[in-house]
Amino acid sequence: MKIFLKAASYIFHPLLMPLLGTILYFSVTPRYLEPELMRANLFAITIITVFIPIVVFFLLKNTGVVETIYLKDVKERKFPLMIKCILLLLILKMIFDPYEDPELYYFFVGLLFSAFSALVMVLFKLKVSLHQMGVAGILIFLVGLSAHFKINLLVTISFFLFVNGWVASSRLNSDAHTYPELGAGLLLGAIPQLILFNLWL
Repeated sequence: MKIFLKAASYIFHPLLMPLLGTILYFSVTPRYLEPELMRANLFAITIITVFIPIVVFFLLKNTGVVETIYLKDVKERKFPLMIKCILLLLILKMIFDPYEDPELYYFFVGLLFSAFSALVMVLFKLKVSLHQMGVAGILIFLVGLSAHFKINLLVTISFFLFVNGWVASSRLNSDAHTYPELGAGLLLGAIPQLILFNLWL
């Protein structure tokens, strides 16, 4: 059981959520998209949101700014979250367009607002669950896609409801977060996506 719970922290790590959201969008959208364009976008997002943060993490670890990739101490979260905000801005500037790719563009705007909100809370020495924030954002994005394209995503949405509980249980089991921190992460991940529905739904 412990292995099952711990697996959620790895499978649904916050670094992977932007890429996962993009893959889910490409999987369910009824629009025709050039396969080469999809591959190029996925490659760019993988580089920007996965590989660059990993390289930066090792640089920060070598300089003593952070200790582990889970950023357990609230002080360790400042620079990684600042870098995440910059990388999300780069994606919004270079990869997606609000007119050509409104769903993905505003999904990433929501991720940016969530990351910035978490950064603001760090400045007040408040810690939120970044894992919970990520999976909550994905869940609400899927609900929006289902309504926007008028397609039945009930199975996928149900699975991510389960994932939200799985991730929360995982973080509690590892003593990484408290219930308020998980609740704050859930709200910070979900609310920006809900608010931005007004712009693309």
